[in-house]
Amino acid sequence: MKEAGAGAVGGGGGDLFDHRAALAMDPDFSQGGGEQNFEFAFNSSNFSDRVLRIEIIAGPPESRTDRDGCSSIADWARHRKRRRDDIKKEKAAEFSVYNSEQIVNCDQPDTEDAGTYENHDGEAVAMIEETPSGDEPSNSSDSSWSMDCSPVLRIKSIFISSAILAAKSPFFYKLFSNGMRESDQRHATLRINAPEETALMELLSFMYSGKLSTTSPTTLLDVLMAADKFEVASCMRHCCQLLRSLSMTTESALLYLELPSTVSMASAVQPLTDTAKEFLSNKYRDITKFQEEVMNLPLSGIEAILSSDDIQVASEDAVYDLVLKWARSQYPEVEERREILGSRLCRLVRFPYMTCRKLRKVLTCNDLDHELASKAVLEALFFKSETPHRQRILASEESTNRRFVERAYKYRPVKVVEFELPHPQCIVYLDLKREECANLFPSGRVYSQAFHLGGQGFFLSAHCNMDQQSSFHCFGLFLGMQEKGSVSFTVDYEFAARTRPAGEFVSKYKGYYTFTGGKAVGYRNLFAIPWTSFMADDSLYFINGVLHLRAELTIKQSQPQ
Repeated sequence: MKEAGAGAVGGGGGDLFDHRAALAMDPDFSQGGGEQNFEFAFNSSNFSDRVLRIEIIAGPPESRTDRDGCSSIADWARHRKRRRDDIKKEKAAEFSVYNSEQIVNCDQPDTEDAGTYENHDGEAVAMIEETPSGDEPSNSSDSSWSMDCSPVLRIKSIFISSAILAAKSPFFYKLFSNGMRESDQRHATLRINAPEETALMELLSFMYSGKLSTTSPTTLLDVLMAADKFEVASCMRHCCQLLRSLSMTTESALLYLELPSTVSMASAVQPLTDTAKEFLSNKYRDITKFQEEVMNLPLSGIEAILSSDDIQVASEDAVYDLVLKWARSQYPEVEERREILGSRLCRLVRFPYMTCRKLRKVLTCNDLDHELASKAVLEALFFKSETPHRQRILASEESTNRRFVERAYKYRPVKVVEFELPHPQCIVYLDLKREECANLFPSGRVYSQAFHLGGQGFFLSAHCNMDQQSSFHCFGLFLGMQEKGSVSFTVDYEFAARTRPAGEFVSKYKGYYTFTGGKAVGYRNLFAIPWTSFMADDSLYFINGVLHLRAELTIKQSQPQ
């Protein structure tokens, strides 16, 4: 027999079909053309020029009972996970008792080790029979074993049209283009695992009719895998469309995201994996509410959630803490944890939006590679030093991931400039988008991330208030101190905002206040105008759709309580 695997190259001019006409049948291969129905020709000797001989061999242990007792794709996903865990334990136990002198060979096939020789997760195995007339030499008793040492359980033969199959699949095009030099060489052989039989027959039928006879999600997933194996992109798209129309669960979404890399990377499957990611990011948007569930998700699930701009977290500091907590829980070995963080998870943490205090801790974290941590912190600090305009450009230019894109944090990021002398002082910059301000009406508020002065945490909060004297809504800004510490602070503070047309900061309110934990002070109507005037199109306070606020704090004295 002559092998013609999925990577085979067409050879010679002895094809039994005009490949140019075949390619024109399917839009997967050509610019134009639509789907045509050849259902009448499926497995019909009158419309076929080949016989496809399907050798069905014993499948790998993890495949044989994948669907036993499973009525839904969620059940199947849970069953597959249990099987993977059991197999890992079995392999670990085997490894502990086998010594290096024990070698499994084809003369003594072992069911548990069949995966060493089988090709069930790689390219499809295909052969062209050059002597189908029955004149083959008689084989020994080993003929019941294929070249991968698996028993042939049964053989199924069907009539096929090489032109139709080649038009739908690069795999079959290469198969029929390679090695068939005589017109009477009409037999081709495929070898598949037993669990793949139903899916392959559905796939072959689809290549003729453009339809599937099943709506079972587990079978659709099998057909999807077969379509990927035999390179039938139109069937992959069809399966994905049907799977997307079904109700999704956490289990099924994770199953789609954990498809083998050859499937998950295919453009035809991208809409399905995108839908799975969207489902998970929406379900676990409020991470704090589902923290226990999130901690138990596999790597693909945590990646889907962290890729979202809309997760509800207090700040990027909280995202970083979550990533470390998850990694420590899932990967107790520090070297393995460091590898996962470095290769998969750190790229999803948006370090430019972390506070400087937390970035300092990143540099000393033993879970991270020092070079990677230094690079991430340096990049974050450079980003923080850029102007808002330049930051927006960097965010829009980012193509590989979204590390420069700001999430919808519960606490808004701030920029802080600190001074030690002559007094402890800091200048805090808070930017709010017009839509964020609009969402405050009629009684909302938004808080900034915490910043520190004199060892104590403070925050800013913007409010939509009712003016107590004039009875209209207005914009207010307040300064608060976090509820911890046993020291009271007398703080001089000044609020300012950029105004048009000059774009310079203009002082709006000054005062001083002796803070104790949990107290706040500010001004209910910072701009001394109604809310409607503040939000008007000609408002002086929005520059390119952004309200720029500044708070300057100086500690003149502090004393124990």
